[in-house]
Amino acid sequence: MSTVSPEVFASDHVPWRYLFNRNGSNAKRAGNYIDASDAIAPTISDRVAGQTTRFEQLRANDCYFYDTPIESCDGAWVTVDGQRLLMLASYNYLGFISDVAVLASARRAIDQYGIGQHGSRLVSGTTSEHKALERELADFMQAEDAIVFNSGYVTNLATIAALVGKGDTVIGDEWNHACIVDGCQLSGADFQMFRHNDLRHLEQLLTKSRRGNTLVAVDAVYSMEGDIAPIPEIVALCKKYGALLMVDEAHSIGTIGKTGRGVLEHFELPADAIDIKMGTLSKSFGACGGFIASSSQIIDFLRHQARGYVFSVAMPVPQVVAVRTAISRLREEPQLAVGLIEISRKYRDQLRSNGFNIYGSGTQIVPIACESDEEAFAFTRRCRELGLYVIPIVYPAVPMNAPRIRTNLTTLHTPDDIRFAVELLVQAGRETGLIEPA
Repeated sequence: MSTVSPEVFASDHVPWRYLFNRNGSNAKRAGNYIDASDAIAPTISDRVAGQTTRFEQLRANDCYFYDTPIESCDGAWVTVDGQRLLMLASYNYLGFISDVAVLASARRAIDQYGIGQHGSRLVSGTTSEHKALERELADFMQAEDAIVFNSGYVTNLATIAALVGKGDTVIGDEWNHACIVDGCQLSGADFQMFRHNDLRHLEQLLTKSRRGNTLVAVDAVYSMEGDIAPIPEIVALCKKYGALLMVDEAHSIGTIGKTGRGVLEHFELPADAIDIKMGTLSKSFGACGGFIASSSQIIDFLRHQARGYVFSVAMPVPQVVAVRTAISRLREEPQLAVGLIEISRKYRDQLRSNGFNIYGSGTQIVPIACESDEEAFAFTRRCRELGLYVIPIVYPAVPMNAPRIRTNLTTLHTPDDIRFAVELLVQAGRETGLIEPA
């Protein structure tokens, strides 16, 4: 079996900004990061050369599993290089990417509006469909109003940068998604990170943030761990210290809560418990884009101050209409979310019973812990050979000592698919030494 030299993953092959933490953030933290304050940043050429060397060696050792061209899709299955694989790395949680009603509505919208927009929302990009979608999202999220962006990443980036700035404080969980981290950095506010789901550490930072305004930003469901944030306790702390709370529901809408309405429904919290609710349209709703649901004042402010909204072309109407249809489908069939919750629970139980470490996953995102990058690559290679489409997640996407295979379930996975997946994961795990032999 091919191996990868440890040097490929040494710090001198990683951009210097990643020395701080997995998100590449220079936020102030209480510890557990490398002090690179005296480090001399390499030149751009050195950075490019170092990363190029890393990728070339991964490819040479048959360990590069990224940017894989998918030739076709059939439900939960895909074809890659002529091989049929069960997809375990999709965000298509409710199956709406290929839903008949969703596709039909998008085709009608193409005939009426075309495939693109005339400009940004404030100039010539807004249609009656955009306004209707925003009303429906506001209602679905139990908020006064909503605003739609053309990208989930841009939604967080633009919103955080618009709401806080120099003289303010923004506090985030250290495992937040990169787009939250990037928005915090772009804002120019004093950026602090608390240890993952550590409420005591969060309160310590809130106690100290007495200057200017304070925004706390967290994920509802963490994309690399699959665990759910302790939102009720975070809400209580924010109210105690007068901080605004922003929650990213990219992976929780449609996947938790008895009707798929996300973290508020999951914890049975009142509609106004979260000040700013963010969501994507590219996960459960099967399209592209992102949105913020909040008070009418905050939404109106973002329409005129969020640079990713003001200076970027509007979301294409076929995507808008597709999302509207997906929301309608979820309203009519809330059992879609319930079904995903149930198959995910059974899948997690089977992996645990076979000796896999899946961290604290409690959702449809189920990571499989590996001891090393080499083990993650070997496990991925064997899974691909057996018929599973999985992806290894290594540093800097996750901590250097916590490589993993992240598997995602969708409503397209049948009971037979789940049995097939578990059987092959166990086989690959035993053959590569990830779990003990039977």
